Amino acid sequence: MTETTEEPVHRTRILVDLTPLRTSPDYRRLWFGNMVSWIGQGMTALAVSLQVYDITGSAFSVGLIGFCSLLPLVVFGLYGGAVADTFDRRKLGLASSFGSFVLSVALVVATVAGVEQVGLLYAVVALQAVCFALNSPARSSMIARLLPADQLAAANALNSMTSTTGALVGPMLGGLMVGWWGYRSAYTVDVITFTASLYAMWRLPAMLPDRGDDAKSEEDDAKREKRASVVDGLRFLAGRPNLRMTFFTDMCAMVLAQPRALFPVVAVVWYGGDAKTAGLLVAAPGLGALLGSVFSGWLGRVRRHGLAVIVAVSCWGGAIAVFGLTRQLWLGLTFLALAGCADTVSMVFRNTMLQTAVPDAMRGRLQGVFIVVVAGGPRLGDFLAGSVADLASPSVAATGGGIACVVAVSLLALRWRGFARYDAQNPQP
Repeated sequence: MTETTEEPVHRTRILVDLTPLRTSPDYRRLWFGNMVSWIGQGMTALAVSLQVYDITGSAFSVGLIGFCSLLPLVVFGLYGGAVADTFDRRKLGLASSFGSFVLSVALVVATVAGVEQVGLLYAVVALQAVCFALNSPARSSMIARLLPADQLAAANALNSMTSTTGALVGPMLGGLMVGWWGYRSAYTVDVITFTASLYAMWRLPAMLPDRGDDAKSEEDDAKREKRASVVDGLRFLAGRPNLRMTFFTDMCAMVLAQPRALFPVVAVVWYGGDAKTAGLLVAAPGLGALLGSVFSGWLGRVRRHGLAVIVAVSCWGGAIAVFGLTRQLWLGLTFLALAGCADTVSMVFRNTMLQTAVPDAMRGRLQGVFIVVVAGGPRLGDFLAGSVADLASPSVAATGGGIACVVAVSLLALRWRGFARYDAQNPQP
């Protein structure tokens, strides 16, 4: 009898905590819908890239796809957060998900009709980014309303599984389907998978922002709705050092120690490989992030979230620094995977802090800022790493960037010492 009761406890301490999926049917539907739609979107993203290259034969034209999505993500990420703090988040999530669904249908119709216009593909990508920027703050703000505070870390680990699985599985399936049946097959599957996300949003209860007990009349509510602005969100963030630190530490990792732009070069120069080697380097952090989510059961018992973020981001920087010194492929992949695992740990606790230490009426706007950091940080990191690699060498860019990340995080921790003392049971923004 003793052996049968100890085994599940042991697994819970190691593997991802599934409690949020068991206790909340709404969260379970939302999680499954996001998992399926992330895979579909990953397929579409690769198919669009392949189709742009097929039409133009230009790598530069393919690179413009990222630019087309960046500006809408930054602008509408902030705006979407303000909207999520003003209106029913369920309706906003449903409308933006339906918008993404319609855009996927447009891709299917265009391919069936034989329309091959790069401008159309760019426009769809930009509008998809708008829908995502409106959807993400609303969806992230809902999690804290669907689950108790002690399950949020586990929920964020589960959410990480959806994005990393989509990033790994989606492009792989998309490449196979485009190779076998053409672009329309990948776009069609994306349309089908979006129905799961739409159904999950449709089944949710109303999610009006909680404006507190002091909203005593409809007139008060109307005044508060007018104050749900981007500026107020930034002003709120400016006065909360612990919340600011969640963004500062992430920027240290994504800007100073982002090795993604180096992969095509180091695949050849360091490891004597080719495009397949570069593909392995790109996949390694994602695989590490997925493993970090799978083996995340212990995260729910950590109380010092700020200290955990400092350690995780420092581990990211250290792993990237060592990666810059490797010349054996298996060793480089190992440290990239370790970096991805550390990134998952950091993301879980940063998201949990944003959900627990922020009033519900402000969560959408803070999640909007989160989108801007996540979207803009890696692209700035790509520019910095590429520039340093050209001026010095890829090794200096990777190892120097990793060391700079660790030093910057350490200095920030010394400047705002309260962040390391942040207690999940008494969250202070």
